[in-house]
Amino acid sequence: MWKVACFAVLVWAVAANPLAAEEGCRPERWADAMARFAAADEAAPSEPGGVVFVGSSSIRLWKLGESFPEWSALNRGFGGSELCDSVHYFDLLVAKHKPAAVVLYAGDNDVAAGKTAERVHADFRAFAAKLDAALPECRLLYVAIKPSLSRWDKAAEMKRANDLIAADCGEDERHTFVDIWAPMLGGDGRPRKELFVSDGLHLSKEGYAFWNEAVVEAMRSEH
Repeated sequence: MWKVACFAVLVWAVAANPLAAEEGCRPERWADAMARFAAADEAAPSEPGGVVFVGSSSIRLWKLGESFPEWSALNRGFGGSELCDSVHYFDLLVAKHKPAAVVLYAGDNDVAAGKTAERVHADFRAFAAKLDAALPECRLLYVAIKPSLSRWDKAAEMKRANDLIAADCGEDERHTFVDIWAPMLGGDGRPRKELFVSDGLHLSKEGYAFWNEAVVEAMRSEH
C-alpha cells in the first residue's frame, strides 16, 4: 500500500510539471518524502491560517513547536532539496494548507550543486508566482541563504542570489527578505562558528535562536 501511495504522488508530480527534470530538477527523488507528507496531512489536517515552513534541511531540523509556540507552524522541510523542488511540489507542501504566511529557506543546496545566482533567483520567482496566484493574501518570508563554514567557497554566488531575491522582495509588500547573512558573520568577516554544529553547515542551538528572532521580527513588520 505504501508503494502504491508513493507511486501515486510521483505520477501526480510529474504530470504537474513535466519539464522539471529537463530543467535540472529531479522531483522523483522526493516521492517517499511527499508520500509521508500526504499521509501526515490525511491523519492530522492542518487548520487554515497557519504558517508553513518549507525548504531544505535547515527547515526540516527546525524545532518549530519550541521556537514558535504561539503559532500554528507546520514543518514541510525535506533535507537536500533545492528551490525547484519546493516549486514543483508547491500544491502539496503549501497551497493545500491555506496558510497566512510561508517561511521559505532554499537555495543553499542549489548553489552548492553548481547552480548560478540567476537560476536560484528564477526559481524563487517561480515559487513566489505560484504563491501569489494560489493565495494572494499570503505573506512570503524568504530567509536569506546563510553563510556557512563548509560552503564558504560558494559565498560570492550565494550573496549574489540573496541580492537578487532581496531586490524582488523590496518591490512587493507581501514578500519579506529575512537578511541573516551579515549578522551571521564574525569580526573576521567569516561565519561565526558558534552558530553551527560540527559539520559547519547545519545550525546549532545558538544558530536557530538567532533565526527565531529574525523571523519573528520580520513577521511583526508590515513589509
